[in-house]
Amino acid sequence: MTDRIGLGRNGEEIVANYLCEQGYEILDRNWRIKEGELDLVAKSPNGIIVFVEVKTRSSHRFGDPLEAIDAKKALRLQRLALAWLALHQSWGHTFRIDCAGVILGQDSRELSLDYRVGVL
Repeated sequence: MTDRIGLGRNGEEIVANYLCEQGYEILDRNWRIKEGELDLVAKSPNGIIVFVEVKTRSSHRFGDPLEAIDAKKALRLQRLALAWLALHQSWGHTFRIDCAGVILGQDSRELSLDYRVGVL
């Protein structure tokens, strides 16, 4: 596993833990079809299915992690969310797409989480 993949997985774990602390239930991790991947799928305490795109960086040197989500990526996430709902017999269920930016420094003491609800 490359450092980049390990960093991404660590960021996803941080966000999954954050969601669980907020009362969410994790339904799926790294769900993949040929069109792409959903990082996290969760159910909110009030029953909304939440698709979470996680972007993790080791510093702000290359900009804010959330800047990596452009219009093309947002459209792909919307299509993937609809595919997940269809394949899990949840068509018509209330859903939203959230984004999380994680900065996880080299020594693991530098940690910041920017979680944005319903941005896409």
